Formats: sequence, C-alpha cells, structure tokens
Amino acid sequence: QVQLVESGGGLVQAGGSLRLSCAASGLTFSRYVMGWLRQASGKEREFVAAITAILGRTYYAESVKGRFTISRENVQNTVYLQMNSLKPEDTAVYYCAAKEVPVGTYPPPEWNYWGQGTQVTVSS
Repeated sequence: QVQLVESGGGLVQAGGSLRLSCAASGLTFSRYVMGWLRQASGKEREFVAAITAILGRTYYAESVKGRFTISRENVQNTVYLQMNSLKPEDTAVYYCAAKEVPVGTYPPPEWNYWGQGTQVTVSS
C-alpha cells in the first residue's frame, strides 16, 4: 500500500529554519507530482508548495514564496520542504501529498495520497 511518511517538524523560534522530509513507498514516485499542504488550528487546509514529477518545476503559495523551497530526490523517493525565515503564522500541521500525472492545473485541486502530518510550531 502507498505510504507517505513526514518527518522534521518541531518547535522553532521566529526567523529560524526547519527542513521537512517525506518518504514515499508503494508507488512509482516519478509518476507523481508531490506537494506540501498545511492546516492551522481552526482553519482550512491550504496549499504550500508542489513540484512536478520529472522536470522538477515548482509552485508556491504567495505566503511562502522566497522563504520555502520544495525539492525531490526521485532515486530516494523523497520530497523535502526547506523552510527559512519562519513566522508564527507558519504554525500548522504540514502534510505531504501525492498526485498522479498528468496534472492539468496547479495547485492540484485534489490529491491521491496523503501523509499523516507533522507539526510545525513557530514561537514569537
């Protein structure tokens, strides 16, 4: 079965950095767009970043552009989210997600698979 396992969350002070990882198994990784979404307490889940399957083209929410970087290693079946200059409003549970190609629009309105999430807390 497909598994997406996130790691790397934690508590960090404002201005700090974290790197999230998502290890995928049970799927042909190079056939999936990978993404990160987040959900803050009491709010709806929102798109953060996505990376295409082969060319590695990236897409970001406006709120994280210039601060976050998504990357992937297809050999390792892993996607990363480097988060710099973190702000208290970045506090949320961060989810890894996978969408099988082809993908017609970015960000994808739906995803095929989700991870269990990892908590990121940014203190002021």
